[in-house]
Amino acid sequence: QAQLVESGGGLVQAGDSLRLSCAASGHTFSSYAMGWFRRAPGKDREFVAAITWDGGSTYYGRPVKGRFTISRDTVKNTVYLQMNSLKPEDTAVYYCAADAYVATMIDATGPIKYWGQGTQVTVSS
Repeated sequence: QAQLVESGGGLVQAGDSLRLSCAASGHTFSSYAMGWFRRAPGKDREFVAAITWDGGSTYYGRPVKGRFTISRDTVKNTVYLQMNSLKPEDTAVYYCAADAYVATMIDATGPIKYWGQGTQVTVSS
């Protein structure tokens, strides 16, 4: 059973940093693009970041570009989201995702194949 499990969320103050992790198991995710999305209360799901299967290319949503960094460790089957200079508007549930095509995550071209259960990030002002 393919599974994505996020960790690392929590309550921080504005300006702080936080690193989210997503551990993948039950499937060979090394050939999959991986990504992060978030959903704030009362808002639609929002693309945060994505990384290609080989880690060669990364993509970011405009609100986080320059502050967040996505990376992956193929040996550990884990993808990370380093979040710096956090703002109260970054408060959301963050979800890990995996799909064969990075475009599916960036352009919302279709349903994403795998999702994690989410981890809460709360940034106080």
